[in-house]
Amino acid sequence: MKLRRHLLSLLAVAAGLGAFTAPAVAADYKAEYRMSLVLGPPTPWGQAGKMWADMVKERTQGRINIKLYPGVSLIQGDQTREFSALRQGVIDMAVGSTINWSPQVKELNLFSLPFLMPDYAAIDALTQGGVGQKIFQTLDKSGVVPLAWGENGFRELTNSKRPIKSPADLKGMKIRVVGSPIYSDMFSAMGANPTQMSWADAQPALSSGAVDGQENPLFLFTVLKMHTVGQKFVTTWGYVADPLIFVVNKDIWSSWTPADQAIVRQAAVDAGKAEIAIARKGLVEADKPVLKDIAAMGVTVTSLSAEEREAFVKATRPVYDKWKNTVGPALVKDAEAAVAARKK
Repeated sequence: MKLRRHLLSLLAVAAGLGAFTAPAVAADYKAEYRMSLVLGPPTPWGQAGKMWADMVKERTQGRINIKLYPGVSLIQGDQTREFSALRQGVIDMAVGSTINWSPQVKELNLFSLPFLMPDYAAIDALTQGGVGQKIFQTLDKSGVVPLAWGENGFRELTNSKRPIKSPADLKGMKIRVVGSPIYSDMFSAMGANPTQMSWADAQPALSSGAVDGQENPLFLFTVLKMHTVGQKFVTTWGYVADPLIFVVNKDIWSSWTPADQAIVRQAAVDAGKAEIAIARKGLVEADKPVLKDIAAMGVTVTSLSAEEREAFVKATRPVYDKWKNTVGPALVKDAEAAVAARKK
């Protein structure tokens, strides 16, 4: 009897502790977390967010539930405000663009230096090596917790006028560019007339002919059927790429247990690797089936020769040199060395 009473008392104490500790942990956790995305599924970017959210929910057994907000809807569609909103806690977590966050974190302009990364191996050399680690340290100091890399892909050129094979072909052409100043500098250097506008504004502008062309990863061309808004010419020049970054607001991060932090981090890494493979599908194979799909839409696809590409490199070199100081000469030097030493 004494043993039975002792066991019952221990169980009561344990139950009491459970009643005391479990709500304390749960109280720190939100019922739902807000993830910001510029693009939703079916794009690779949107799939990155969905895979991350699904993995986290499953692996935490429902302790962390994440709702996706594509179209940067938490900040009225203004993607340039996303990073600031993350730091302020308006957004809990995001899979974000290095381009969109570069006005707040100048080092992220590294990936927008024209023709720094000639191939996918060069992107990997930067994001998966010492340069990527330094950028993550900078982001951490800037108020977010960076966890993993994803990819929006190389940005290729489309237009409604003519094949683009040289900077001279761009002269006077109105090209929609993103809201980072380096893009205006680049297209001005090539003789074009760059116009900054949101993607929501860009689509009707392309359709009406108010804008002649734009630059974006090729998956958008097929997903959005851009040949239907006058984009009849595509030039693959790989002038910049846009890595994506999985991040969490610092206050949210610190509210989770170390075990759940580890789960969220690993889920980001796993989702990032899967998303990169999706983003590159059809472009890394020898026959590049994505280009065949685009050509089948009645679109003229131009792939630059090494000599033709070099003409664009020379035209944009003053922009590269100007922005090297903004990014940080030491970081750019490290990046150039990493690209030169990459395994092709």
